[in-house]
Amino acid sequence: MKGPDLAGPAPGRSQAGPHPHGGSGGVPAGRGAVSFPPLEGSARVLGTLALSLATFMNVLDSSIANVSIPAIAGDMGVSPAQGTWVITSFAVANAISMPLTGWLTRRVGAVRLFVASIVLFVVASWLCGLAPTIESLIFFRVLQGLVAGPMIPLSQTLLLASYPPAMAGTAIALWAMTALVAPVTGPLLGGWITDTFTWPWIFYINIPVGLLAAVLTWSLFHKRAHPPQRVPLDRIGLALLVLWVGAMQIMVDKGKELDWFGSTQIVVLALLAGLGFVFFLVWELGAAHPVVDLRLFARRNFAMGTVALSVAYGVIFGNIVLLPLWLQQYMGYTATWAGLSMAPVGLLAIALSPWVGKNIVRIDPRWLASAAFLVFGAVLWMRSQFNTQADFTTILWPTLLQGVGMAMFFIPLQTIAFAGLPPERMPAATGLCNFVRITAGAVGTSVFTTLWEDRAALHHANLAQHISAADPAALQTLAMLQRAGYSREQALAQIDQLINQQAFSMAATDLFWLSSVLFVVLVTLIWLSKSAAPGAAAAAGGAH
Repeated sequence: MKGPDLAGPAPGRSQAGPHPHGGSGGVPAGRGAVSFPPLEGSARVLGTLALSLATFMNVLDSSIANVSIPAIAGDMGVSPAQGTWVITSFAVANAISMPLTGWLTRRVGAVRLFVASIVLFVVASWLCGLAPTIESLIFFRVLQGLVAGPMIPLSQTLLLASYPPAMAGTAIALWAMTALVAPVTGPLLGGWITDTFTWPWIFYINIPVGLLAAVLTWSLFHKRAHPPQRVPLDRIGLALLVLWVGAMQIMVDKGKELDWFGSTQIVVLALLAGLGFVFFLVWELGAAHPVVDLRLFARRNFAMGTVALSVAYGVIFGNIVLLPLWLQQYMGYTATWAGLSMAPVGLLAIALSPWVGKNIVRIDPRWLASAAFLVFGAVLWMRSQFNTQADFTTILWPTLLQGVGMAMFFIPLQTIAFAGLPPERMPAATGLCNFVRITAGAVGTSVFTTLWEDRAALHHANLAQHISAADPAALQTLAMLQRAGYSREQALAQIDQLINQQAFSMAATDLFWLSSVLFVVLVTLIWLSKSAAPGAAAAAGGAH
């Protein structure tokens, strides 16, 4: 998600201003911006460290809570499904604030905005750790997501401004490595912290990291800041965006709890989401300075690339949340071991990403993206074969293989989406693409946890039908448990627990199988796009 250099246009680059419908999703530098020389020596090293720390902290927070959900839900006295709101609330707020990055950058200044985002993120993290109830924790996670929006695009912009143009590829590679390491570290670190200390420390850990990043960034970059500009804000578009996205996410999160459309509240939320979305489309297509540039979807490659990337991300994120929940609730894993089972996903991703970045200029990105989807399909098919007897090694292998798909996922799909876009429309394109992707991740999490519980209830009912007073196996199991010292009621409860384990395991494998099929189907979507020019938009890569 690359914004133009803060250091001003590179030699030979067009100095055209933002597109009239350029939106607010990126970080455009204004006309006549003062050109600053790249950083050198230790200043560049420290600048890279500071920006990487901020990126690491931000991306880490999107995955560190995944394995801690059962502990958080238990402490707060809510179900694990309600506990997933801790993840979705952050993602939705982050998605909503991201399109505002361009407007805020011009209004406040890139350096000031970046440092302010870090400091506010630290404060929000501290408040998350102190939250006494699930409602207050969700509120502070929303705040954390809102202030986190500008950090990812601005970290790339500031990093690129720190390096000479000839080393832009190196700068992007360093940034991408940080963004890949954080999701690997998140589940492992989150599990270890939860088991060794308590879950609030997954948020407190941001405080020293964030303060160090803020101090280093301000000391190195404050003299390189551009003056603020007065620019219009599409307030109505922003309000409609918050309305329909917020209503949709609350509807999806609370649907099962409130019996879906049997609830007046869900019906009202659905109407708000639907009408808000329609009014949002009409307003944004006619606005002089839209908060997001929906006209980009008229370009076939942007539409196909963004939809494929977002749907795939929603499926991946839903599975990333589902796997540790299943392992901890029904397979007896601690948070640490659940984190260990997910950690290897980044090993092959980190090893292969440089190769993908180097070869994206000569290999049709559609082939790379297709390969990524087929790898994901194979990984999820392997998981669909899991059962309650699956050992740690069996669970680990698909996670390790998933790293191959991750390496070929973001950069090729972004290359497809951004192919043929003029430089002045790139900020709006990256902002809109990432908004859709992050929203899809939040919705995917809610949908997957809801489907998991629904399928488990169905399997539980089917399995329970075979348990009766006339069933020899049931009678034998009941007698064996009673001989072991259980009362009849305790023995029946133990049998029900075994049925529950089987039901939720079967439900998880159902969703793994469905996800596998979805990835195979998504390959066709990739080939509806046109062939991207060699290297098109590759430098705009990087993923949150």
